[in-house]
Amino acid sequence: MEPVVYDETPLADYLRDNARFLEQFRYTIIASQLLSGHSLPGYRPPALKSPGSTSDNNDQTLLSTEGIIVSVVGALALAVFLSWALSSAPSHVTKRRLILVLIIAAAAVLVGQVFVRRQWLRYRREQALAEISTFITNSQNFDSATEATLSLVQEVELVSRGYRISVPLAPVSRLEDRTQSRKCIRLRKALKNAFADVLQTYNQVSDVVRGFAEQMELEKYYDMYDVSDFDISDSRLGFNAAEFDDLESLRTLKILAARFHTTRKMLLCALLALDANGEVKDLLRWTAAVESLQSVNTLTKSVFEKLQGILSEEESFPLPPTPQLPLTPGKERWRSQLRKLNSMSTGIRGLQAKLHLLREESDRALDDSNDISEMGPNLMSQYDSIGVDLRMLMAAWEEGRAALAQGIDRNEKRLSSISTLLSPASSLSGLTTIGEGGTADAFKALTGESPPASEIHDGEDDQEVFEAVAKPRPRSMLTREERIAKVKEEREQRASARQQMEATKGMLRELETVISLRPQKRASAPVGPRISL
Repeated sequence: MEPVVYDETPLADYLRDNARFLEQFRYTIIASQLLSGHSLPGYRPPALKSPGSTSDNNDQTLLSTEGIIVSVVGALALAVFLSWALSSAPSHVTKRRLILVLIIAAAAVLVGQVFVRRQWLRYRREQALAEISTFITNSQNFDSATEATLSLVQEVELVSRGYRISVPLAPVSRLEDRTQSRKCIRLRKALKNAFADVLQTYNQVSDVVRGFAEQMELEKYYDMYDVSDFDISDSRLGFNAAEFDDLESLRTLKILAARFHTTRKMLLCALLALDANGEVKDLLRWTAAVESLQSVNTLTKSVFEKLQGILSEEESFPLPPTPQLPLTPGKERWRSQLRKLNSMSTGIRGLQAKLHLLREESDRALDDSNDISEMGPNLMSQYDSIGVDLRMLMAAWEEGRAALAQGIDRNEKRLSSISTLLSPASSLSGLTTIGEGGTADAFKALTGESPPASEIHDGEDDQEVFEAVAKPRPRSMLTREERIAKVKEEREQRASARQQMEATKGMLRELETVISLRPQKRASAPVGPRISL
């Protein structure tokens, strides 16, 4: 195809405007990197500001200086012409003049229609540039939120099963083992609902835009950005609850994420395949594109805000609302523990921000600076700042751990004292105190004699020390309701055992009282000496 040479004619200016708009629209989509891939967690570049958009809200007006001038001049010309054609003198109104008036009026209507259509098309194109910039911003924000949510869910599952994040990932079968309790239920449900909402709308919008696209161009972009027929058929399935056994598993969420990115690729390829040639269908084509972009922008923004709000709540430790009634000392201590956890979470996020800043400055210094030695002081100051944050985090961790250990010890002592009062040693005469003695006391209690001194010394010299290794405490697999029921059952068993013990003690006391109050037998009179005759 030979290159088009533009001259200074109005038609050349019109064609140049069409080519400039199409190039700007396509460049905005391609430079956003939304077509290059997906599932790449990390920093994303900010959205590109389209030169065609003059403000963030992208509210363009139909009125312009050129349009106002043309409207005023046209109205004045029409008024003068009608005044001349339809003057008060009837001799001036001739058949030729009337035909001339009708011809000029028809030409004015035709020119006005063309002018209005071009102005409206220009407005639609400005809207398209503004909406595609907003769409890129919303898409990048939504990608960041979904990738952060998936990463958080996967990391929490890894840590809860004893793995480390730095080591290679565990098999998915272990991460999705149903015998263990699943973590991040709220995040999983929010992510599943978000994908379910966007997949349906994106599929509908993609079908609408694809109907206005050039099919040859669309196939070319599909081939360029690796959108195969299998990907297209899979993305058209959307979200179907009957398709998956477990709707909130990591595998299902990743499949939904892949389908969403493929559907968005198809939409962007269809937008790239739209033509701008200034024909009659051009206004309808770009009106449909603008309305489609507006609908997906509204949906993507609302879904992103919901998901980001839930993610922010899960990453922090918000304090429960302060009740109107005064808190007990125990509850107040636990609220202070939540405050310490929240401060540690805030410190960790600040540390991550500083690490990101350090990486950006290091990359910039490596690219721009010729002398690498100049990076030393700046990097050292950044390292010192990170060290201060680490020391503050360690201090907060030690303080919180010490306070928690103190509270646990206090609670255990209180429970042990209560259990000691509830289960005393009993005998026929009531409570008894049993002291612990050594081996000499035990030998004396058994034989009534003291052991030889040599045996005592041998026993003291030959002391045995036993060591044991405690196995990890088995993790309870009961739910909250089952644990509550188990605690209630144990309380009832303890209460019944206590009542039985009290009844036994009362019966034994009564028996002891009866035995002590029983009258003794009279002593028989002594037998005197027998006298024999």
